Amino acid sequence: MPAYITLGTNDPAAAHAFYDAVLKTIGWAVQSDFPGGWRAYSEAGRSDGFKFWVCPPFDGEAASTGNGIMLGLPARSRAEVDAFHATAMAMGATDEGAPGIREIYSPTWYAAYLRDPSGNKIAVYCEDEQQV
Repeated sequence: MPAYITLGTNDPAAAHAFYDAVLKTIGWAVQSDFPGGWRAYSEAGRSDGFKFWVCPPFDGEAASTGNGIMLGLPARSRAEVDAFHATAMAMGATDEGAPGIREIYSPTWYAAYLRDPSGNKIAVYCEDEQQV
């Protein structure tokens, strides 16, 4: 089984609508759906490689966010970072850092940070030496 991460949600329909829209901006798509509100995403919807699951918690308890937990998703360009962030904001995300260079990491680290409608922290980034 490929590596994966799971983010919890209390509203699968809303979370899936959010991620269907924002992940499309960086070339990701739905890979599979399971009963009970489970949805997996991957790059281009491929069955191999890293998977990102959005679903209600398995234990039946309410989903909550964890302090210090963040999903970082790679983009292929600064334009994709910008599109992801703009789409996320339009879909109800909360801004945690507008797109821009983060020199603390490197002079070419371009990223945006947000919280999805469930409160999970997400980063989308690219590091492109050609765009300095």
